[in-house]
Amino acid sequence: MRYGLIGRRLGHSFSPEIHACIGDYRYELLELEPEQTADFFRRRDFCGVNVTIPYKEQIIPYLDGLSPAAARIGAVNTVINREGKLWGYNTDYAGAMDWIRRRQVDWRGKKVLLLGSGGAAKTMRAVAEDLGAGSIVTVSRSGRPGTVSYDQAQASHSDARGLINATPAGMFPDSEGQPMDIAGLPRLTAVFDAIYNPLNTNLILAAKERGLTAEGGLYMLAAQAVYASRLFLGFDSDPPEGQTEEIYRRLRRDKENLVLIGMPASGKSLVGKLLAEKTGRRFLDADDWVAQRQGESPAQIIRSRGEAAFRRIEKEAIAQLAEENGCVIATGGGAVLDGDNMRHLRRNGRLYFLDRPLALLQPYDDRPLSADRQALERLYRQRYPLYCQAAHVRIDAGGPAEAVCEKILEEFDKCVSW
Repeated sequence: MRYGLIGRRLGHSFSPEIHACIGDYRYELLELEPEQTADFFRRRDFCGVNVTIPYKEQIIPYLDGLSPAAARIGAVNTVINREGKLWGYNTDYAGAMDWIRRRQVDWRGKKVLLLGSGGAAKTMRAVAEDLGAGSIVTVSRSGRPGTVSYDQAQASHSDARGLINATPAGMFPDSEGQPMDIAGLPRLTAVFDAIYNPLNTNLILAAKERGLTAEGGLYMLAAQAVYASRLFLGFDSDPPEGQTEEIYRRLRRDKENLVLIGMPASGKSLVGKLLAEKTGRRFLDADDWVAQRQGESPAQIIRSRGEAAFRRIEKEAIAQLAEENGCVIATGGGAVLDGDNMRHLRRNGRLYFLDRPLALLQPYDDRPLSADRQALERLYRQRYPLYCQAAHVRIDAGGPAEAVCEKILEEFDKCVSW
């Protein structure tokens, strides 16, 4: 291995794709157990590696020297082999600084809660200090000196203005996790979560629902990779202006799902297949997922087992489909009835409501909940506000499927934030 990433669990990593955008070198993933790390660094059979959970602190004894930033922070995420000598750097610091500054957050003199006490948290503390935070409260379950518990943070530090999550709580594949309930922090203005998979953790979704500045870790990941690549390739200058932004936008565009919601017969499957064809993405249909695994169509399940049974199965389908990246996902018309479904889909997706006028919607015998005109109109009145509330964007779907597809692609290419 010449260049790559070491860590204990790397199935969630986007790093190879990022480095493929940066330089003409092969970047590999290498999962190591704790007892294997010493031998890896003793052999020194690499040119440059990034380091992630849980080794950012543990590897320091194997290194010959540290950069000033890495020495100050006490954590390393990039190691360069120079003529057999191993030098440790912390490009997470520069990436995190760009990440927070990009959102124009002003924490000067303000209290910031820092969740976690490991190597990633040490980096975030240095960033918050250098951004002028008035006080930084480290929140941890470890009970380490200098930290407070999550209960203490809620009880004694509800005046915090900023929050940074440097724990793995909520990271794929355990995406349901959330390190802290921010409902008891009424003065928060900004929340940053270093997790990048899913794109929007439950913590970030909760912050966005409150209208706070909120950012997942994808930009930071791209930024630190750009800084690491400069070390890999022997450059001693800052990256070219705009390089990180370009890589971030490309990565986000590739990883974010296009999710279609709307009434039965609004064209979700047809438009979804067109979108997949035009973008080279996989097309996933929640109703097809149910039928393939249950051996019955949604209509058959509703008729034989009832709507409640179908909704439970549908919820399982959406929870699994929502974990995917870079897909087009078509949902059933009633998926919007369950708020958990929409939350799951929002983690990695941009939701488009295909708003087809009621007059153009047609009842069908194979849709038991909207088999006649009266039932269809009742569902429309019930669900329409839910579609509007759940969607990031409402798309006029009164025209041909091709035109609807183009509207979605145009909007998706223009959008710059989640």
